[in-house]
Amino acid sequence: MHCPAARGELSGALLELFGRDPGDGRDPLPGAPAVAAADPYGEDVQLALHLCYELHYRGLPGVSDAWEWDPRALRLRAVLESAFLAALRADAPIGEGVDAVLEELVTEPPDGEADGASYFLRDHGTWGQLREYAVHRSVYQLKEADPHAWAIPRLTGAAKAGLVAVEYDEFGAGRADRVHAKLYADLMRDLGLDDAYGHYVDAVPAATLATGNLMSLFGLHRALRGCLVGHFATLECTSPPGSRRLVRAMERLGAGPAAVRFYAEHVSADAVHEQLVRRDVVGGLLREEPGLAADVEFGVTATQWVEGRFERRVLEAWRAGRSSLLRPLDGEGEPAEAGGTGAAPGSRGGGAGP
Repeated sequence: MHCPAARGELSGALLELFGRDPGDGRDPLPGAPAVAAADPYGEDVQLALHLCYELHYRGLPGVSDAWEWDPRALRLRAVLESAFLAALRADAPIGEGVDAVLEELVTEPPDGEADGASYFLRDHGTWGQLREYAVHRSVYQLKEADPHAWAIPRLTGAAKAGLVAVEYDEFGAGRADRVHAKLYADLMRDLGLDDAYGHYVDAVPAATLATGNLMSLFGLHRALRGCLVGHFATLECTSPPGSRRLVRAMERLGAGPAAVRFYAEHVSADAVHEQLVRRDVVGGLLREEPGLAADVEFGVTATQWVEGRFERRVLEAWRAGRSSLLRPLDGEGEPAEAGGTGAAPGSRGGGAGP
C-alpha cells in the first residue's frame, strides 16, 4: 500500500494532517465553505472521503492509527458525508416502494436493449479493457463483505441471521483460501495485475471511488442501517447475471482459471443469496422496523445511481477509444486524457470493438 496523491485542497489538507503526529494540536483542515464549493462527486471530495474511510479498514501506510477517531478528521469527514448524501438524495429519489425497486433489480432487460460494462466486455471488450475493469473493481473487491459486516450488530432476528449466513459465504465459509477478497486477488494476478490492497487507488477516477465510499458511508452510521441493507440487497440481487456475463468475457478473451473462478463462484452463490437477502435480511428488517422502508429503498436507488454513473464513465471512455483509468496500466496505451486505447499490445481475444 501507498498513500495516494492529493487531487485538490481537501484531500491535500487531509494528507498533510495525516503526515503529522496525532498529538499536534494544529488543525490545517478546510471548513464547510470549501466543501460546499467542491463537487460532491468530484475527484477531491471522493478521494478525501476514501482517505477518511480507509482509516477504519486497514489504515493508510505511514499514518498513525490514532487518526481513526481524531476529532479533526471526523469533523471534516462529517461535512464531506453531508455533501455527498445530500447530492445522492437529490439524484436518487425514492417513491416506488421497496418491493417495486427490488423486483426491478431482478428483472433483466432484453439482451438487445441492455447496456453496461459487463455486456460490453462480454461482446466487444479487449484484453486491456478487461484488465481496466478489474482495476476499477479492486477498490471494493479486495475488501468484499467488510463494509456490510458493520450491519451485523445493528440488526436482530431473521435480518441478522440472514446477513451473517451470506457473509459467512463471502468470507470463505471458514476457509481462508475461499475468502472472496482472496479470490479476487487471485483474479488480479491471473490478469497480470498487482493484487496489493489499495495499489490502484491513484489510477481510478472519482466515479470508482464513489462506489466504495457509498457502502462505507452507509456502514459507518447506525442511522443508515436501512440504507446499508438496501445496498447489500442491490449487490446480491444483481450479481448472478452480471457475473455470468463476465465469465463469458473472461473465457472469450482467454483469461486463466483463477480469473474465471471468481465470477463463476458468484453466479452460483449469489443466486442463493438473492432469495435469502430478500426474504430474511430485507423482510426481517422491515418486520422488526417497518419505519426503515424508505431507507432501504434509498439504499437501492443510491446504489443504482452511483453504479450507473461509474459504468457510464467507463463505457464513454472505451467507446471513444480511451482508457477509463487516470493512468495507463504497465505502460499500455495512454492515459484517459491522452486518448489511448488501454489495450495490451498483442492482447488475447482482441474483441470486435464498440
